[in-house]
Amino acid sequence: MEAKKKDWAFAYAMVAPTVLGVLILNIYPLLKSCYMSFTKSRGFSIYTWTGFDNYVRLFSDPEVWQALVNTIVYTVLSVAAGVFLSLVVAVLLNEKIRGRSLYRTLYFLPVVSAPAAVAMVWRWLYNADAGLLNYLLSLVGIGAVHWLTDTRTAMLAIVIVGVWTMVGYNMVLLLAGLQEIPKTFYEAAEMDGAGPVQKFLHVTLPMISPTLFFVVVTSVIGGLQVFDFIFMMIEPANTAMAYTQSLVYLFYKQSFLMGDRSYGAAIVMLLLVITLIITAIQMKLQRRWVHYE
Repeated sequence: MEAKKKDWAFAYAMVAPTVLGVLILNIYPLLKSCYMSFTKSRGFSIYTWTGFDNYVRLFSDPEVWQALVNTIVYTVLSVAAGVFLSLVVAVLLNEKIRGRSLYRTLYFLPVVSAPAAVAMVWRWLYNADAGLLNYLLSLVGIGAVHWLTDTRTAMLAIVIVGVWTMVGYNMVLLLAGLQEIPKTFYEAAEMDGAGPVQKFLHVTLPMISPTLFFVVVTSVIGGLQVFDFIFMMIEPANTAMAYTQSLVYLFYKQSFLMGDRSYGAAIVMLLLVITLIITAIQMKLQRRWVHYE
């Protein structure tokens, strides 16, 4: 009995740092933000209870609805393109090709690169006057494109950077799933006359569906939280800002630039609810296409 108590004490001691970290860094800020969303902030620590005033203002604020549309558009485009490209790259790099390790490293480099450095490089690529992309377009007779200032292209420019940074991480996850598929499954499919497409659709996809589901869920959550590339690539005075700012950027703007932390907390709570709803829908729909056996 005494030994069992010691085992339990040791187990609790091992998980205590993680539990404390979650409570201090996640649960407490969540509860504090929820409380702040029902108040009016004055100064750094003075909050006056106002009930649902922030939410009434939020649902009647066109800037919030535009930011919500921007966030959803970015998420849909980046997740669709990013997951598709990640799967294609993972399948190709799972084959025995020369320089496979080098290619895997190159695709993973954006993941470990600092977001500030990534943003600076892409800002140069997008530069309307001296950017590499416009130079390449000029070679085929296409005029300069104002990637980051034109309201028609700014969101696309942000999506491209987001996809470029997510492919490497998702590729590694999908590669791990691909390498767990027994070779005998493919051999049996070949004996039944299946070609490359049939093997991919009926063997590869079902077997990596749990990994693919995880990649989709985490990519959607990451897309809903997009902030850094918008912050570092789109100037506040840029006319395209209204068509690219996300809910997280709007939270930053209201909380830190305009000093209205209570309204910023309400925006965060809206994003939290949307994220929970979308994740719940994905968890419900996974039963139709995810195979765990």
